[in-house]
Amino acid sequence: MADKVSFEMVSPDRLLKTADVDMVIVPGMEGDFGVLPGHAPLISTMRPGVVEIHDEGNDVEQIFVRGGFAEVTTEGVTILAEEAIAMADLGRGQLEQEVSYAREDIDDAKTDEARDRAQHKFDQLIQLLDALD
Repeated sequence: MADKVSFEMVSPDRLLKTADVDMVIVPGMEGDFGVLPGHAPLISTMRPGVVEIHDEGNDVEQIFVRGGFAEVTTEGVTILAEEAIAMADLGRGQLEQEVSYAREDIDDAKTDEARDRAQHKFDQLIQLLDALD
């Protein structure tokens, strides 16, 4: 379909989504970029952020990615996500509670390794919370 973008998103363990859509907005390392039909080929690393999938008057589907790569061809875009979470599955209250627990885990850590793990989880939760705004 010349008036659609072939979209595919995969994570290390599964195919997350495949569809023909109107436009995809990708959180590239140097800024967000939109992919429309006939886009010039490129490969970009992705920063943590939200991939937006636009299709014919439907609600914009938003998927948080923790990073990865986007490959754009003249036919479409393939996203290889390190981790992906549908924004519709996230609740602010639940995330805020998890942030609070993660902060306590940092304070209670007995070793540097435990503190680093807790800090990493805290940072990931803050990224998710920021993406909700």
